[in-house]
Amino acid sequence: MTELREHWLPTQDEFDRFARVSGDDNPIHVDPAFSARTAFGRTVSHGMLIYTKLWGMIRRAHPGAVQTRQQMMFPNPTYAGDEVVLKITGELPGHVTMVAFREADGAELFLGEAEVA
Repeated sequence: MTELREHWLPTQDEFDRFARVSGDDNPIHVDPAFSARTAFGRTVSHGMLIYTKLWGMIRRAHPGAVQTRQQMMFPNPTYAGDEVVLKITGELPGHVTMVAFREADGAELFLGEAEVA
């Protein structure tokens, strides 16, 4: 059984850079003035940025890993400046469970599973 764990402090700069690379420039991710007027109150991370952080952990632990299936959901927003714990458990290669949660209050930010070859 593998368990990988890292801490991540998201920044607005990361949100902005991910928007440029991915083409997802939705103002909820990159426009603080717009986001302040939404229910979130501030910008939120792209869900796939969180997944990219988790996938990077897998690739560092198992170079050459290939994903054959994934499932994910984003139950709560991830904000710049709020420390996040990234956790992966399971078998590499094999089935892994991925979780990201806000360190301050334990709110789940990302829940997912993947098959890794």
